[in-house]
Amino acid sequence: MELMEQTLSSRTVFEGKIITVKVDKAMLPNGAEASREVVEHPGGVCILALQEDGTVPLVRQFRYPLGDVMLELPAGKLEYGEQPRPAAIRELGEEVGLEPGRLTDLGFLYVSPGFCTERLYLYLAQDVKQVPVHPDEDEFLDIVHLPFGELVDMVMSGQITDGKTVAAVLKTKVLLGL
Repeated sequence: MELMEQTLSSRTVFEGKIITVKVDKAMLPNGAEASREVVEHPGGVCILALQEDGTVPLVRQFRYPLGDVMLELPAGKLEYGEQPRPAAIRELGEEVGLEPGRLTDLGFLYVSPGFCTERLYLYLAQDVKQVPVHPDEDEFLDIVHLPFGELVDMVMSGQITDGKTVAAVLKTKVLLGL
C-alpha cells in the first residue's frame, strides 16, 4: 500500500517568532480527505560536552510550557537557513562557556513528527576549553556539572526526561562504549 499523503490545501493560522502553525487538507492513501495540523519549526541543536575530568555540563532552566524547571544539555534553536554545526558551537559557548576542540555529529532526531517539523541535531563535544558564558537576554540558566555515569543513571531512572538530552546521552554512551 502506498503510504504517502498529498497536500490539497494549506492555511497559515499563526506566525510567531519561533513557530508557524498551518492547517492542511490532505488526501489519504485510500482517497479520503483529512485535516492535518502542522507546526513548522526551524530546528535546533543539542550538545553533550564531555570534559577531560569525565563530567558533563547541563543547564537547569524554567520551561514555560511545562511550568517546571528542567535539567538539560545545552541546546538552542537554529535560525532559518543556519547550519547546525556552527550553531552548536555558538550555543555551547553561550550557555555553558565552552568551545569544542572536537565536535562529533551524533545524527538528528525529529521531536514530534506527528505534527511538528522540528529536527534536532545532536553533537558530542570533546577537548573543550573555557570561554566566557553569554546567554541570550531572555535566558536564565544554572550550570550543573555531573559525572557522565551519573548522568546515564539519571536518564535511565527517569530523573531526566528531556528527549534531546536522553538521546544524546545514550548515543554518546554507545559511541564511546562507556
